[in-house]
Amino acid sequence: MVRWRTLTGLLAAALAAVTAGSLTLAAPAAAAPAAAPGGTVGPYVVGGTRAAQGEFPFMVRLSMGCGGALYSPRLVLTAAHCVGATGTNTSITATLGVVDLQSTSRITVKSNYVYRAPGYNGNGKDWALIRLASPVTGLSTLPIATTTAYDNGTFTVAGWGAPYEGGPQQRYLLKATVPFVSDATCNSYYGGQIITAEEICAGYASGGTDTCQGDSGGPMFRRDANNAWIQVGIVSWGNGCARPNYPGVYTQVSYFSSAIASAAASLGG
Repeated sequence: MVRWRTLTGLLAAALAAVTAGSLTLAAPAAAAPAAAPGGTVGPYVVGGTRAAQGEFPFMVRLSMGCGGALYSPRLVLTAAHCVGATGTNTSITATLGVVDLQSTSRITVKSNYVYRAPGYNGNGKDWALIRLASPVTGLSTLPIATTTAYDNGTFTVAGWGAPYEGGPQQRYLLKATVPFVSDATCNSYYGGQIITAEEICAGYASGGTDTCQGDSGGPMFRRDANNAWIQVGIVSWGNGCARPNYPGVYTQVSYFSSAIASAAASLGG
């Protein structure tokens, strides 16, 4: 079954507890494998290692159980399927500035507005902006790709999502690298479900490394010509997590860059 990489119900409540410090979910040692239900072993996101404090200062954890990236001091870029309709929204808490969600130095800011991609209906157009009630200072933002020049190569993904399919959310930020998968190859795996103009795929044919539930909305990024990070994707969906021949599917940011920029301007960010 194809699933969004987001959380609902009890898992989202558990995430809130992790962020608040009332529940401890021990993250794995950097190179240790995660034991999945049924005794199978899946390498660490899936296949990941722990990120260092300050390594990805633009990473955002959202209280509904999604990730995001700091687009500007007051705006977080995430997935449309993580949020409700466009309009006033004060229910989301963004946690920033830390890899450890329980760190006493974490920054938490409430939302005041959500902008969901016009025409979003669960099939494509999977991007949204969350405006924060106050700007965040002292953290780097993540520029978005405005052309397809960087929509290839090897990408980095990061998030606090499950380290294996059906697994728990993580207290510590995990990171991994995944290679680009062509539209044609990805569509052959997914039986023609990929919207090739709007989506970009990344992962290994053998599986083992991927984003997973709870990573939705987080960025996929790489280095640009100046060796700076640039966002090329938004974690969207996939068939399970890290399964062979099912790469992760990401919103192709370059395709929506003009619309994202216009929406950001309308939100004052």
